Amino acid sequence: MSHLRTSFSALCLAALAAAGGAHAQQGTRTAQAPASRGITDIMRAPPRLGPPPSASAAPAAATAPTGQRTAEYIVALVNSEPVTNTEVQMRVQRALKQGGAEIERIPRPELNRMALERIISEKAQLQQAKESGIKVDDLAVDQAEEGMARQNQMSVTELRRRLAAEGIAPEAYRQELRTQLILARLREREVEPRVKISDLEVDQYIRDQRENANGSKAMQEINIAHVLVAVPENATPAQLAQFEQKAQGIAQRARAGEDFTTLARNLSDSPDKANGGALGLRSADRYPPLFVDATQSTAVGGIAGPVRSGAGFHVLKLLSKSQVGDGTSAVTQTRVRHILLRVDDKRTTAQAVAELNDFKKRIEGGTATFTGLARDNSQDGSAKDGGDLGWSRPGMFVPEFEDAMNRLAPGQVSEPLVSRFGVHLIQVEGRREAKLSQTDQRDAARAVLRDKRMEEAYETWAQEVRGRAYVEFREAPQS
Repeated sequence: MSHLRTSFSALCLAALAAAGGAHAQQGTRTAQAPASRGITDIMRAPPRLGPPPSASAAPAAATAPTGQRTAEYIVALVNSEPVTNTEVQMRVQRALKQGGAEIERIPRPELNRMALERIISEKAQLQQAKESGIKVDDLAVDQAEEGMARQNQMSVTELRRRLAAEGIAPEAYRQELRTQLILARLREREVEPRVKISDLEVDQYIRDQRENANGSKAMQEINIAHVLVAVPENATPAQLAQFEQKAQGIAQRARAGEDFTTLARNLSDSPDKANGGALGLRSADRYPPLFVDATQSTAVGGIAGPVRSGAGFHVLKLLSKSQVGDGTSAVTQTRVRHILLRVDDKRTTAQAVAELNDFKKRIEGGTATFTGLARDNSQDGSAKDGGDLGWSRPGMFVPEFEDAMNRLAPGQVSEPLVSRFGVHLIQVEGRREAKLSQTDQRDAARAVLRDKRMEEAYETWAQEVRGRAYVEFREAPQS
């Protein structure tokens, strides 16, 4: 399988956590979004679910103030492809909804200009992706949509209902998911090869961390496990009290010595419960600030919470905390194997999914083994080893693959997972706690350095793509 690193666009792929999978080895990072996002990030992010609108909420379509132009018109051309005023205003409304006071302080003409520039950049990139033959099929979009529903603790049906209530048609949302997947795949291919981290830079970074024993949160690496008690929309005060009481009970049991992994697997409402609720070793700035703050004064192995988030109540366990390169990091490792079927002129995505579904039935029925089917059928370099990818640490796989893997209990086989490389079937063989080897610590340090440079590399590349495009401005956007 191609040894590709995780996408730099954490924001995009965090929103699309089930979009596809690939094995990656060195220089990887998880898709946890940063704690804060810049304005340009919000401009390019896919729409997120907000709070449920009230019955009296105004319709989503914006109405122009009296005296302003209301008819649709073209504001710019990008290589002859039009950008309409409606596109710009939809992007502005999304930014206002997601960005809060920081966005609201920006004068509207400037906000219109920023939105237009982001759309121009994306259209230029999409045109390059089309020329490069990058495509995303319906099954990949299906999995992206399922991933979004899972992150929001709801079914796909409920996700679509919520989108409709916010004025977003399901097909429009699916098209946005498809667009962001295409852009992510193009950026991975074009930007990641530009970022190289030398051994000398890794050495210097590790020395800096060791000398800075009281380093900032961003320089710390932590691993947190959680049990989620989900709170449904529109819960009554009485129901809220019941959920909080349940979370308090779980916290008490954990503090009394009950196995946290077992509690998570049996009681958590989070998709990562199969992994004992462990969220993986990563730098603290890649964790939700709520979790970092709640565990800041907690000893390793200690319990914090419950704390309240938009999803519900979380009981937290601090599994590890260390400075990168200090030699003390311990992580949950997973032994995993997979079967990869590539999609080409001889096999469609649907045919590959059907074939892997048949493999899964045979494995679960006892008429075949995963190892044997992988050895005979997988189109990956691991086929000779029965699909075995060995013991992996958090961050060794791109987030889509890792997300699917983390939701599997040992011995369990996944549903077929569509990626840009083909279709995968995954089986987890076991999990264990282990200290990071010196090589793993260096890989983690390299990943941190790559993260710092990736956004800069993306901006440089995006400017190059934008510079090659022919852009004709027509009329200024109007609210």
